[in-house]
Amino acid sequence: MTVNVISRGMLNVTEIYLLRHGETEWNASGRFQGKLDSPLTSHGIEQAKTSGRRLSQLGIDYDTLVASPLGRTRQTAAIVAGCGRFPEIRYDQRLAEVSTGSWDGLTHIDIDAQWPGRLDQSTAFDWFFRSPDGESYEAAFERVTEWLRDLQGVVIAVSHGLVGRIIRGAYLDLPRDEALGLPVPQDAIWRLANGQIDAVR
Repeated sequence: MTVNVISRGMLNVTEIYLLRHGETEWNASGRFQGKLDSPLTSHGIEQAKTSGRRLSQLGIDYDTLVASPLGRTRQTAAIVAGCGRFPEIRYDQRLAEVSTGSWDGLTHIDIDAQWPGRLDQSTAFDWFFRSPDGESYEAAFERVTEWLRDLQGVVIAVSHGLVGRIIRGAYLDLPRDEALGLPVPQDAIWRLANGQIDAVR
């Protein structure tokens, strides 16, 4: 995907290599994690290894390896770091997944049973923000935009599905619905550079 960059003058960073954590047990069972956690599956571990090897093979002198402090991103970042010569892992709360509050750890079926009608007419992407006590899109957008503005150099960032969409949407200045509809495969690395986002092959 290639789209014009936002005109915020926000970035001192040269490149960001953004990836999502590997598949977790709750991903596999359709349970939204938010600020809660579950470990990587064997498939998720292999996804993280593949990403680490791919990043190492690019032959880039990375300045920073930063991850969300949640367990699944810590586990993914540690696996990535073991695949080559990378900077020491740092953690940043601004990369943590969006919380749906009391919906964290639940499935759509659970939510429908406990909050009847709350998900009616929601889309595949905006339902996250219908929780009665979760984080708002605006709050998540603000923290990831602040994170983007603070970056320098060439950065590897290990984050999550929903917040990863918001990071890419903020970088490209996309409307909310377009940002939330971005793909988030767990075996992809996205290169954010020069006002464009491209998948690393």
